[in-house]
Amino acid sequence: MELLSHVEIATGADPLGTVVWMHGLGADGWDFVPIVRELDLSGDLPLRFIFPHAPVRPVTINNGYEMRAWYDVAMADFGRLPDEQGIRQSQAQVEAFLAREKSRGIPASRIVLAGFSQGGAIALQAGLRHAEALAGILALSTYLPLAESLDREAAGANERVPVFMAHGTQDPVIPLALAQSSRATLQARGLAPEWHDYPMPHSVCAEEVGHISAWLRARYASPIILA
Repeated sequence: MELLSHVEIATGADPLGTVVWMHGLGADGWDFVPIVRELDLSGDLPLRFIFPHAPVRPVTINNGYEMRAWYDVAMADFGRLPDEQGIRQSQAQVEAFLAREKSRGIPASRIVLAGFSQGGAIALQAGLRHAEALAGILALSTYLPLAESLDREAAGANERVPVFMAHGTQDPVIPLALAQSSRATLQARGLAPEWHDYPMPHSVCAEEVGHISAWLRARYASPIILA
């Protein structure tokens, strides 16, 4: 599969790993580029960050207006009428980036899938189903899509993958309760997501960035990952 257009930056020479970071609905790959500097990883932890641009498609909930989206949204209740075809197409596009990183010498065990909102949903969708153990999944202000198919599709290699979940307590887009329900689903499967919530809307805050930085450092501090 041809790679989506994307932004790629590194925090140093000879990256030790890769973070593939998906943006939210209506944004593009540039949206989270500034966070790389805020994470303060340069020098001591050289990583490659890849920020794909989602395809442009009509979005039903926005009156069919065409925008960058990982999948269509039919109603505000995200758990109803999911765009399974769009979600699975985006999962395949993420898999293409994983394959490319492996061809560049970065094994799955050094790759983190990350995303915000829709992008976080795709990170969970792809990461939990990937056939090789990943370094982790970073899911911000999001929820678990297609949860009903996870039991039969989840990859054994990622049954204990480290997961970071964060959400705003005042989020008007993706309700906190939906994110908490997604966390509970993961916990029921034996996962132990690192959970944080913050007094913010559908966004990212400075305290959260600090927690993400610490979590990423932990993922790449393991001798198993760096072997």
